[in-house]
Amino acid sequence: MPKALVIRFRRVGDAVLTSSICTTLKQSIPDCEVHYVLNENIAPLFENHPDIDRVISFSDKETHSLFRYLKKIRHIMQEGQYDIIIDARSTINTLFFPLFSLRTKYRIGLKKSYTRFIYNHRVDKHEPKMVRQLMMMTNPLNGDYKITENSLFRLYCTEKEIQAYKDYMISKGINISRPVIVCAVAARLDHKIWPLENMKEILSNILQKYKDVQLVFNFAGDKEKKIAYQLYEDLGRDPRIFINIEANSLRQLAAAFANSQFFFGNEGGPRHISQAFEIPSYAIFPPSIGVERWLPNMEERFKGIGPEIIDPGVAESEEIPFREKFNLITPQRVWTELDKMLEKYLQNRVQIQ
Repeated sequence: MPKALVIRFRRVGDAVLTSSICTTLKQSIPDCEVHYVLNENIAPLFENHPDIDRVISFSDKETHSLFRYLKKIRHIMQEGQYDIIIDARSTINTLFFPLFSLRTKYRIGLKKSYTRFIYNHRVDKHEPKMVRQLMMMTNPLNGDYKITENSLFRLYCTEKEIQAYKDYMISKGINISRPVIVCAVAARLDHKIWPLENMKEILSNILQKYKDVQLVFNFAGDKEKKIAYQLYEDLGRDPRIFINIEANSLRQLAAAFANSQFFFGNEGGPRHISQAFEIPSYAIFPPSIGVERWLPNMEERFKGIGPEIIDPGVAESEEIPFREKFNLITPQRVWTELDKMLEKYLQNRVQIQ
């Protein structure tokens, strides 16, 4: 029975996308045992995932201590005896995984100057689409296995988790028979936040046209909370805005999406989670975060807009300021596209003015 180790440290969105490698491995090599390396704070999101046999997590304490970090990697590689290593990150720090397992037949990473002598199969890191890049990392396995690429990524909650969060939402005033839109009105990084006056205009349009819609503001940390409350005040504390519904863990956030009908807002990890639950979504992408690269499997249910969609020349120019590029995304353009999606995916469930 072959064993595979997939490595993807750092952000939620990256980890969600990279789980498509785990799915491809499991479906192509059914008897393969798949292990997934993640940061400790992200790891719970992948509990109950049918394509992941074991989640291996690293705490901040372990990653910030070279001795602890190397000791744990050495133990993992000695214990695992892996036949396949796929390092989706391929940084100086993740090099130690294949370095402690040079007898592994397939050591797959990205083409970088320092990966030449450690990985025996390397993939072009300049591939414009992230999921395509991830799928390319499974191609070398065709030497011994018949790989069928599956770029879809999924997350899973138990029925108990979904019901518990539904009960929580009801206790906070949500009418479960009416549609819920989760709105990412802020972002972890300031430069990824679409101007608040634009966000306010779109949210106001939604509330005005779709009388039965309920908006749940998603935010994390004090900074994002402050932004969310400012928008809440600016929108007159509309009773259809729920700012009191929180997710105290990534699994609760996943359950929140499992109980929602749409996602709208700034691009980031929450949007990836919503897509993993096949929730229709429309996201705002800032300059330098390309729609083509970071919005996988783009189709009528999963859409987004970025400066390069509107004016590629301006978006790619190094002389034009970041803010000027971001301002290419106007509320009028967003509303025209978002409104069509809302009419389609919320039809028969909302009262339209």
